[in-house]
Amino acid sequence: MTKEKIIELLQPYLEDDRIFIVDVTVTASKIRQNITILLDTDEGIKIEECASVSRRLAHFIETNELIVDAYNLEVSSPGIDQPLTFQRQYVKNIGRSLKVSLAEGEIVGELEDVTEEGIVFKEEVKKTKGKKVEPKESIVIPFGNIQQAKVQISFK
Repeated sequence: MTKEKIIELLQPYLEDDRIFIVDVTVTASKIRQNITILLDTDEGIKIEECASVSRRLAHFIETNELIVDAYNLEVSSPGIDQPLTFQRQYVKNIGRSLKVSLAEGEIVGELEDVTEEGIVFKEEVKKTKGKKVEPKESIVIPFGNIQQAKVQISFK
């Protein structure tokens, strides 16, 4: 079973695009094929929704004998350690701290807004002892310049 075939099979279960696919990986091992599907919604996907998609997809695969050998099917939400991939994911994280990797290096700051072209980002001011540091201006970073962006967890 290929990634493209899994994506095709998922389409009826995405509730008219309310649920979207973040990633699909298909790996073969000596014992069984592993299929991992990461799904999300604009509000954040619930575990019950992942379980429902998993049950319905597995039933369809088995009923139509699309995979005859043993396989593992895992349907879940992208974890906090997963990079943001789609504009929709950025929108739901407005106001949160991100670490953004660019060709010039990494910057950390607050995601202030999302446009069609990119993100509006305010880099954190690095604190130094005894020196007054001016706050940084918000910048627009085009999506094409972002190599990777991850939400940063604060334990403050």
